[in-house]
Amino acid sequence: MDRAKKDCILVEAARAFARFGFKKASIDDIAKEAGVGKGTIYLAAESKEDLYYQVVHREIREWQAECAQAIDPRVRADQLLGILLGTAIEHLERRPLLLELMHGNTQALLPAWAVRFDELRALGRTNLVEVLRLGIKQKVFRENLDVETVAGLLQDFHMSAWDAQRRHATREKKGQAAARDDLIHRARVGLDLVLHGLRDPHHAMPALPALPA
Repeated sequence: MDRAKKDCILVEAARAFARFGFKKASIDDIAKEAGVGKGTIYLAAESKEDLYYQVVHREIREWQAECAQAIDPRVRADQLLGILLGTAIEHLERRPLLLELMHGNTQALLPAWAVRFDELRALGRTNLVEVLRLGIKQKVFRENLDVETVAGLLQDFHMSAWDAQRRHATREKKGQAAARDDLIHRARVGLDLVLHGLRDPHHAMPALPALPA
C-alpha cells in the first residue's frame, strides 16, 4: 500500500479512536474520513484491533522522537531527567491514546493484545533508559544502576502522579492551565525525591533493612 495513503488512514483512525474510544469508533467512518473504501482499511490492517495497535505504535514512536530532541549529551543527566519530564508531559497531553496505554487501560481493553501493548509501553521508556545510561557514563548516577527497572519505576511513578493530580484537579474543579501547573509541580517534586531521597545527607545513612525472601 502507498505510504501516504496508509499514513492518512492511521491519522484518521487515531482521531476516531481518541474521540469515540476503541469500541465506538467505526471502520466505516474512518474509511470515509480517509477518503478510501472500507476494503482498503483491511489492506492496511488485518482487523480493527490491529489498526488500533498500529495507531498507538505510530503515536508512541512520534512521541519518543519529539522527546528525544530534548536530550543533549553535554548536559548533566540529572538535569536532563527534569527537561525530559517536562517535554514528555507537554507532548503526552496531546496524545490521549498514549495516556490510555501508559495507564494500562489499553491492555485491559484488549487483553489478547496485552503483551504487544506492554512492549509499546516499554518502548515509551527508551528516552529514560538513554538518559540513565548517559548519567552512568557521566558518573552522575552510580555504575550498578539497574537501568531498565529504574526506567520502568520512573515511568510508573510519573503516571501515578498524573492520576493523582487529575483526580485532585477534578475535585477542586480547576481549569486546564491550573491543572497542568499542578502536574508539573508534582512531577518536579517527585523527581527531586528520586534524585535526592528523604534523608538528610549530613546524617549517617544506615544500611537499608533486608526485604523478606
